[in-house]
Formats: sequence, structure tokens, C-alpha cells
Amino acid sequence: MKLMKTLCCALLICCFTTGITVAQHARIKIDLDRTIGEVSPLIYGNFAEHLGRCIYGGIFDPDNKLSDKDGYRLDVMKAVKELHPTIVRYPGGNFVSNYNWLDGVGPKADRVPRLELAWYTLETNQFGTNEFIKYAREIGTEPYITVNMGTGTIEEARRWVEYCNVKDGPYYAELRKTHGFPEPYNVKYWALGNEVDGPWQMGHLSAEDYAKKAKEAAKLMIRTSPQIKMIGAGASNYREGSDPDHWNQTVLAELKDDIDYLSLHMYVGNPDSNYYNFIATPLMLEKRTKIAKGMIDRVMATANRPGRDPIYIAWDEYNVWYRARRGASATGRNALEEHYNLEDALVIAGFLNAFVRNADVVKMANMAQLVNVIAPIFTSETGMFKQTIFYPVEMFANNFYGTSLNVFVDCKKYDTEKFSLGLGETTTQLTDVPYLDVSATYKDGEVTLCVVNRNKDEAITTDILSQNGAFSGDFKVSEINGSTLKTMNDFGKENIKTVVKPSLKAGSNTITYTFPAHSITMLKGKVAK
Repeated sequence: MKLMKTLCCALLICCFTTGITVAQHARIKIDLDRTIGEVSPLIYGNFAEHLGRCIYGGIFDPDNKLSDKDGYRLDVMKAVKELHPTIVRYPGGNFVSNYNWLDGVGPKADRVPRLELAWYTLETNQFGTNEFIKYAREIGTEPYITVNMGTGTIEEARRWVEYCNVKDGPYYAELRKTHGFPEPYNVKYWALGNEVDGPWQMGHLSAEDYAKKAKEAAKLMIRTSPQIKMIGAGASNYREGSDPDHWNQTVLAELKDDIDYLSLHMYVGNPDSNYYNFIATPLMLEKRTKIAKGMIDRVMATANRPGRDPIYIAWDEYNVWYRARRGASATGRNALEEHYNLEDALVIAGFLNAFVRNADVVKMANMAQLVNVIAPIFTSETGMFKQTIFYPVEMFANNFYGTSLNVFVDCKKYDTEKFSLGLGETTTQLTDVPYLDVSATYKDGEVTLCVVNRNKDEAITTDILSQNGAFSGDFKVSEINGSTLKTMNDFGKENIKTVVKPSLKAGSNTITYTFPAHSITMLKGKVAK
């Protein structure tokens, strides 16, 4: 025993003196009988707001030689299709709280420019409802419209539904036909306003006043188009002095028979350059998800919803956003143009893991936003590039479907320091943060895992065990990583992307793999059930 201790000490001394990092060892257990819920394809959604260069100069750029006859940027459209957004939210965001949808329909020569008060620009209204629906059809996504619950009226909201969803007869259905669109769009998803709990919002309301207005709007909208799904505005204001739990409880209690989703928003950042605090922030989203789920479970006990699903959660705004958030970088034509690095991509993968792990209640998620504005795609007049955060979203949207599995993970953990998500939010501290962040899905005999190694310095060798039957065949391996945590992409410089690694040969109930430091890894292969 004394000899063994001596040898171990010698080995450790050798490792430290030669600069070799001793890898951690961990276990992941997959049990196909331990399930969470079906993964909704709608968690791979996105968001397009009239803000900065998201619409104008991003999606829509009619004077650019890279655009088609309808003004859509073809290079952007190609990248969007690779991203495979299943649902796209429109037209806001803060923008919608002072927007009249009628300004954006009809002959373009007759559309009146308006002063845009959310982001301090001139809105030309050359892109509106019909242009958005046509774009949604081109990229193969589900359109999702947010109505104005700020300065707008409940009748304006109802008329918008009529314009989009009623075939013929009433005035606004016939108006759509005169605009050249004879068939209804049948838009299924409609949100009752945006962030109405926030004092920054035009038309900000108390929880009680919002719930009353939203309930009456929902009544009119559903009577106009009975098959639509309604999304109620949940809490977005977590600043000091706010009461997000009261807001959510009030909205759910009043709208429990009317809405199908509760909308939640969250942005995170790393202004203090504290990597381990930042990389753990998706766990805050998961914590807020569980709190909201408990509130939903409580109101469902007294809800009157015959033949309908329970209320689900829609994280219809989420992203990393902190560099371009204040001052001149937050307004004007080039507003909110964040440039993302590897650690931002790791956080986005953490969000996606959290959505999959909560597949029983999170049934929609929309990254904010699609192009240029805190976005995975960035353009210039002559080209575009895919930001680092593009790749985890692409990985999930093209691979993670089926049943979410309740995965057991045994690995080392750490505690964060006290930190704030920013913009006046109260401080928090997270304990027992696992270095391996894992989600898994099962579909058609295949299991797919995403493993984020949060450790910025050490690889983690991991035994992946099947509790049901043997893994078989070749396991595909893909990885997103880079030379440093601050590595970014740029025009002509794709430093961070998804790289296909050598496949693993499987023939037993255990696979062993070493996950590199600060990496996102997808493993995909067959397992017996």
C-alpha cells in the first residue's frame, strides 16, 4: 500500500511538472424506460423583429444584388434553411407595442412611414404581414404573430386574425384578397402582447390590467378563428423590486381557460468575464421553468379546458446579449449587433439541453433573433457568415427529436460566485453545477446525446452506459470547439463550426468517450430496447 501511494504521488508530480492535465472521469446512464416527454419541434424556433438590420438589410434587402425578385436575401435564406427554424415569431418584441398592422399591408407605394418608438428609428412599413408570411412559406417554417397589447386595442388584434385566417366574407378577409392573397394564411400561433410586465414597454400594464385586456382579446380572436393557439405574456421583468411570480400567478389564474402557452423571456451575458458563472446561466432558465411549471400545475387543477392540452411554456425569447445592450449600440440601424465567441455557443447549447430536459412542459422556444440582431447569421452588403451560436442550434434542430430521456450523470461539480444576469436583476448563486451538461433523446431505435463539457481546462473521460440493451453499430460523433473560449467567426473566417469526428464502434452496453475541454459533442447511434 505504501508503495502504491508513492507511485501515485510520483505520477501526480510528473503530471504537474510536465504540464499534463489529469482528465476527470464521469458516468452517463441511459435508461429508455425513464422518459420526460416528447420533444416538441417548436423548441427550435426563432424570432424576427423590426429592429436594427434584422428585417431591413438582413431578411429583406430589395436593392441588393444578392436578393431575389421579392427582395429576400438568397444567401441569408440558404443559411436560415440550414438552421431549420420550425417556427418564427414576428413582428416583435418591443416593436409590436406601438405597431398597427394595417400600416404594413396593401400597395407598397401607399404605405406610410411611421416613427418607431421602441428602437428610435423610422419604420418604412415596406415589410409587413404578407411579406412575412411569404418568407415563412419560403423557408418552411410556422408563422407566429404577436399582437399589440400595449397601445393597440382588442379589436385591432381581432381584425388581424380575420385578415390572416378568414377565407372570405367580412371586411378584412376581403381586404386581404384585394391585396393579392385570395387564400387565408391560417396562422395558428398568436401571442397576446410582448413583455407587458416591463416598465420599458409602451403600454405597460399591471398584472391585473393585462390579464383583463388579454382575456377579452383572446375571446375575440378565438371567436374569429377557433383553431388558433394563444400565448400569454409571462414574466420578463426580474429587476430589483419586481415581482415576476405575482405576474405569472395572476396571468395564469385569469387566463387558465384561454391560453395554450405561457411566454417567458431570458437573456444572459458575461460582462464581468467570469466564465464559470456565465456557463452555468442556463440552469437559471431551468429553475424558472420549474417554478412556472408548478404554477401551471396548480391552476390546471381548476381549469375548464375540455379536450385541450394543459398550458405549456414558450421560451419565445432567449439568447446571450450583453455587449450591444446600452447606449448607441442599442438603437438605430445597427442596433444590438453582438459578435459571438465559443463560450457563447456553449451557453446556447446549455439552453437547448435545458429545453430538451424539460420537454414535458417546454413546447416552444424562439432564439432572438434571426439575422444581425443578437443573431446566428450576420450580413454585410456583399456577404454573410454564420456566428458561433449558429452551430449548436443547427445541431439540435436537425437531430434532437423523439422522446426526451431522464439521463443520470455522475461527474464533478462546482459552485458559482454570486452574480447577476444584468440590467438590475437581483443576484443569485448556483451550487453543485455539473461539469458535464447532458440531454438525450430516443427515436426509431436511435439515441442522441448532447454533452457540453463546461470545464474550460480539462477533458472528461466518460463511460456511457445503456441500462436496457447493448449499443450497436457505429456511433456518429460531432463536435463544436475552438482553440480559445474567446474565438469568434467573421467574414471569411469560420473558426468555430461543427466538425465530424471518427465514429465509435459499439457492441456492448458501454461506450467510453473523452469529451474535450470547453466542447459541445453530439453522439448518435442505435441502442436495443
